[in-house]
Parts: sequence; structure tokens; C-alpha cells
Amino acid sequence: MSTIFEKIINNEIPAEKLHEDAICVVILDINPVNKGHALIINRNPYPTFTQCPQNELSHMMEIAKKVDQLQRSVLKCEGTNIIINNSPAANQEIPHLHIHVIPRYSNDGQTLKLDHKVYKDNELKEFKEKLQF
Repeated sequence: MSTIFEKIINNEIPAEKLHEDAICVVILDINPVNKGHALIINRNPYPTFTQCPQNELSHMMEIAKKVDQLQRSVLKCEGTNIIINNSPAANQEIPHLHIHVIPRYSNDGQTLKLDHKVYKDNELKEFKEKLQF
């Protein structure tokens, strides 16, 4: 079953494309957090970030940097959120790797506030031992 992104890439459904190359397509999100919200979509339907080859991820991040710079210069945004929701538990709605580049303004009324947790006793060291590489 193809995702909506595959249909956009294959020109089966319309989208406002900002950029296309051999690795990715950049479109405007039709339900933006703020106007100018862009999606960088990998042409290959990797479900998650971890399944995408490093060279393609690197290229997508280069494109994200260009989108960020363009949003700042043209839209005069004060910052951006660059987001990859990686798997359904992380709010990924479409199982096809994509990067959100969202223009942000000081008083835009938006938030991405997450609740922070506190480690107990030796948990910090335990997690360090589990995750250190």
C-alpha cells in the first residue's frame, strides 16, 4: 500500500513542491503549524529514520538547512523547529520518512513543550551504562 507521500512523489496527487532532486522532494504542508511549514520527503519509502541510509539522511539535513535559511530570509521567522517523528510512539502519522521544517515566531502561540522527567537514585548511571557507545 502506498503512502500519501508516495502518491505526491509519483505526481498522482497534487502538492506545492518547493524542490525536487534524486533523493527527496520538498513540499508545503497543507495543514501547517505556521504558514511556510515544509516537509522534506525521502523518495524511498523508508518507514523510519533508522532505516534510511546515512548518505540520504545527510542530504536531507542539507536540504533542511536550505529550507531553514530560506524561511528565515523570506518569511522573516525568528527560528525553526526541525522535527522527525520516528515511529508511531513518537507521533509519526505517515510511515514514510520525512522532516518537518516549521517557521517559528516569538508570539505565534505554538508550543512543542514536552514534560520532563527526573531520574531517581542511580538511574542516570544505569541509563548511561545501557546507552553508552
